[in-house]
Formats: sequence, structure tokens, C-alpha cells
Amino acid sequence: MRAAMVTRFDGPIEIRDVPVPELRPGQVLVRVEASGLCHTDIHAARGDWPVKPALPFTPGHEGIGVIEQVGPGITGRAVGERVAVPWLGYACGICDYCVSGRETLCESQLNTGYSLNGCHADYVAAYAGHVVPVPEAVSSFDAAPLTCAGVTTYKAVKVSGLRPAERAAIFGIGGLGHLAQQYAQIFGAETVAVDVTGEKLLLAGELGATHVVNAAAEDPVAAIRHLGGADVAVVLAADPRVLQQAHASLRRGGRLVLVSLPRDNAMSLPIFETVLGGISVIGSIVGTRADLAEVFRLHAAGRTTVKYEIRKLDEINQCVEDVLAGRIPARLVFEL
Repeated sequence: MRAAMVTRFDGPIEIRDVPVPELRPGQVLVRVEASGLCHTDIHAARGDWPVKPALPFTPGHEGIGVIEQVGPGITGRAVGERVAVPWLGYACGICDYCVSGRETLCESQLNTGYSLNGCHADYVAAYAGHVVPVPEAVSSFDAAPLTCAGVTTYKAVKVSGLRPAERAAIFGIGGLGHLAQQYAQIFGAETVAVDVTGEKLLLAGELGATHVVNAAAEDPVAAIRHLGGADVAVVLAADPRVLQQAHASLRRGGRLVLVSLPRDNAMSLPIFETVLGGISVIGSIVGTRADLAEVFRLHAAGRTTVKYEIRKLDEINQCVEDVLAGRIPARLVFEL
């Protein structure tokens, strides 16, 4: 089969012919139809984060495909079933986090495209208990970005405690942000889309943003405070300056939700303003299997729109450059 392989952190991703993976106990073999390119794939391929993947490996954790083989003793999954293969590739199921519905905090977890070979390949071996069925009404290409960009931002909006008629500012309108904005609107919020790219702000407007703020042309803090401040700010841009702007844009009692992972792993937090203003700072990692099922149901019901371009796997290095250069308004999905 073909697979995109990272063989070194300072070089291009290679397309190689490799054996179809053999199944470990508890796994199914999925023939991949569509695989979304996430910024995390780029961080993984470049070894940007403190814990680096073991080389060589295949990235990709937005995989959608059909089960072609089921390992022995597996129940609940079947050959021919179309499933999503998400970032949470495995969790132990017995720790305090797993049994309390917080499986994404499991300390024994394995992550698709990072500690497990991922979906930028013709086939992927995935743990049967952690794939998620895709409704018939959701296309594979729509489902791919929802498998990470969708469920990550859905979870961020959920943990923010956003209430109807509150104001939510989304910092960074792109693959994640255009979905975060829609989930905030589903929750009944007034939305403020913040970005530095006119094309992305145009997309935000088309998707129903109440306000758009071009941070390259005006001070987003002043603009949001002029509206009365944000009750919730969801940060999807990895620039530490944006983290500070999001915090400063909040009303008293506001909630800052951190999703992006800046490479330098630091932000400046003003303590007096945080304490006296009753500001909450919330870290939000990807959603659970239950969250992803909800994301799929919302999309099947016509509540969300996914913007993406379809590319070939052979174009992966050019795709990485396009993402880093900001030439992609939302998401890229590989057709396998």
C-alpha cells in the first residue's frame, strides 16, 4: 500500500510502498477513503512538540474509511462498516478518567498519527473500540475534518459553558475556527470572528458570524470591548500574542478556552485582571467518542457546513506549505 512516511524531522514527508499493517489484538483494518490534513500532522512531522513521535511513522488522524478486516474476538464492529479513525486511537477504559467520561485525559492513551501509524495511507490498523461509525448522510470528505477539527472545537464550546445570548469570540478562522463559530451559533451565541485574512473573514460572514474583526487592520481587543466584551474567547491561533488579545477581550466573568498549542509552550497571564475580573482559563483537548458521534449527528441534520479542498496524497508536501503559508481558507482532505 501507499503511505506518507515521516523518516526525519528536518526533511520532506515521503510517499512509500509499505506492507498493509498486520492487526494487533482488538484492531480492525480500515481501507481509507478520505484523510484530513491537520496542523498537528505538521507539528508531528517536524518534531515541534516536547514528546516526539518515534521515527518512522505515518501521520493523519482524520481518517474515514470502510472496515475490511476484523480481528478475532471483536464484537460491535463489522466488515463493510464506514468509520472514523480519530486522534484518540486508544484509551485504557479502566482509569478514573475513562470511567468518568474523560477518556481524552487517559494517561495510557495512544494517538493516531503520532504514537500509532495514522491515516495518510491506503490502510490503517485501528482499535475497534475507538473508531466511530459515520452516518450514511455524512460524506467521507465532510466527515474527515469533523473527526478532529469538528470534535475539537465542539468540545471547546461545550467546556466553555457557553449559554444562549452570550457573546463568543473565535480567534482564528480556518479549518477549526469556521466550525467553532458554527457550534457557538448552534449554542445560541452572538459570534465574533477574528482573523488577519480577509478571505477567512468573508467565510465567517457567509457562515453567519454576527461580527467580523480583521486583526491586521484594527485592534481586536478594542473592537470586541466596544461590543461589550466577550463572555467566551476560544483561541485557535498558535501565536502567543493572540492568547493575550483573547484574554484582554473578555468581560468580567469571561472564559478563555485554550485549544492551540504554541511551539514555545508559554503565555503571559495577567494575574490581577484574571483574579479581579473572575476570568476562567480552560484547557480543552479533543472530544470523546460520544462528542464525535454528536458532531456527526449535527452535520447529518444539516446544522453545520464543512469547507475543504480535496487533494491527492502525492501532493502532501505542497499541501503542508500551503497550510503554513495561509493559502487554505479552511481544510485540506486527501482522497485515497
